[in-house]
Amino acid sequence: MTMSLDLEQYLNEGAERLVKDALRVTLKNPKQSAFFVRFAAASQKAAALRHDFELAGEHIPSFLIASITENCNLNCAGCYAHANHKCSETEELSAAEWARVFREAEELGISAILLAGGEPLLRFDVLEAAAKRKGLMFPVFTNGTMIDDKALRLFDAHRNLIPVISVEGDEAATDIRRGQGIHKKAADTMRRLRERGLLFGVSVTVTSANSDDVTGESFIDQVSRDGCRALLFVEYVPVEAPDLAMDDEARAGLASRVDELRAGRKDMLIVSFPGDEAESGGCLAAGRGFFHISASGGAEPCPFSPYSDLNLRDVSVREALKSPLFTRLRAEGILTAAHTGGCVLYGQDETVAGLAGGD
Repeated sequence: MTMSLDLEQYLNEGAERLVKDALRVTLKNPKQSAFFVRFAAASQKAAALRHDFELAGEHIPSFLIASITENCNLNCAGCYAHANHKCSETEELSAAEWARVFREAEELGISAILLAGGEPLLRFDVLEAAAKRKGLMFPVFTNGTMIDDKALRLFDAHRNLIPVISVEGDEAATDIRRGQGIHKKAADTMRRLRERGLLFGVSVTVTSANSDDVTGESFIDQVSRDGCRALLFVEYVPVEAPDLAMDDEARAGLASRVDELRAGRKDMLIVSFPGDEAESGGCLAAGRGFFHISASGGAEPCPFSPYSDLNLRDVSVREALKSPLFTRLRAEGILTAAHTGGCVLYGQDETVAGLAGGD
């Protein structure tokens, strides 16, 4: 069933704003700016494709999230993958299977696929497959410790791959969660990316405890000096410490602060996830704005709700979007329920598992 055209407009306007902001922050970087000029044209064609599908009764989201591996070279406290019992011995999709997923996504009008893990640099073969899809943008969410000279050459030659370095804030906060010396390694990676003229971003998890610090001028000035031109704030999902989840007032404060930063920091692209659920009519998971593909191919509502009834080994991306699980989550109002933390589905394991099992 088609979604509201208001949602389509909301998603398209968000995509257009991101491209416009990316062009602005890369004006002094000719090679990167040239990519975004081409990507802007590809994004317009993708939006037209999505609109045609919408008119025909099929809603196509503008982006996907793909966890291309469960493995990681770190063992961070509060890791979502560990909390969801996903770091196990499962057969991951091959690079050829991921290449097919990427091709199908582009043919549907999907514009961007966020590559995550685990640590995505452990699947260099998948990054090479992604690099070939010039009409898609691939933010690569990495801890930054595995970006060696080979990876730098790949990112340099294929500007549709954009590294996003995950930190927890300053050195002390990052090392407490990720391990001693990890912040220094991430900072060194940022230096090498900057010296090579590569666009990169920084991702930081926002909690009730660190919101003021990570959205403050001191932190933002520091990552800007490090060369970061895209800053992503990800709202904390209460995996291990519910008291760190932000309430409605704190989320409203974060949204207001993001608006201030977008208006005042023209040198940076500022993104907040999951964003304004009120404006988008609820959570964007389960195909409304995106869905998640696990390392083994499961079509899941989002990374924090690891349940699926279809697998990309067996079905196309288009078929996965028609998942009975996704359909029921949207139709039964579950995505619009009140919640604490960054994901409406987190903590509703029994409900989602039941729907995935056909109950």
